[in-house]
Amino acid sequence: MPGYVIEPPRRPVLAVAGEERVFPVRRVYCIGRNYAAHALEMGHDPDREPPFFFQKNPDNLNTSAKFRYPDKSSDVHFEAEMAVALGGGGRNISVPDALSLVYGYAPALDMTRRDLQAAAKKMGRPWEVGKAFEGSAPIGPIQPVSNVGHIMAGRIRLDVNGETRQQGDLNQMIWKVPEIISYLSEYFELAAGDIILTGTPAGVGPTVKGDALRLEIEGLGVLEVDVV
Repeated sequence: MPGYVIEPPRRPVLAVAGEERVFPVRRVYCIGRNYAAHALEMGHDPDREPPFFFQKNPDNLNTSAKFRYPDKSSDVHFEAEMAVALGGGGRNISVPDALSLVYGYAPALDMTRRDLQAAAKKMGRPWEVGKAFEGSAPIGPIQPVSNVGHIMAGRIRLDVNGETRQQGDLNQMIWKVPEIISYLSEYFELAAGDIILTGTPAGVGPTVKGDALRLEIEGLGVLEVDVV
């Protein structure tokens, strides 16, 4: 077997609540504008249009409890989300079969260089410069389905320095978790190790160095992140 010409990068992993073993990450998919109120605040029609997705890089996942404010931006926004961790995959997965592939759920943030994303939108360019930067996806431990069941509803709330900035319910998703998995599998071959961020409720806004972010999702616990 041939060797490597450089040292291979380590595969990103996530903690699993109650487990010493960790969850290896393969890909990170994100759905856009999946709560009607957020779609409205971003200037879009909240009707049930076909979903769209973008990707973050697996090593953008950030378990350090610190978010380093990135260079090249003066307008970085928080977006509170629930992450879905897949324990299986496939192509053209039916909606009734989709939940059987979910290993667990976790609280997560989709941090966004909003000024760079807006410039990319205006020029019709991809969003990676605004979305897929280092440390841009703070995430908490995965709660296995075997412990918490399937999280289909429940409060999602983000506080910034003790003040509630985002609040909603997971049942307000336009596209529900089984539908997201099914739709994605029509375009990508999903596999164990994939993470899906399921969208954010209304109230997204800017953050600055020194902010303390606290995301709580009913049934999944709390994710606390300091902006440094």
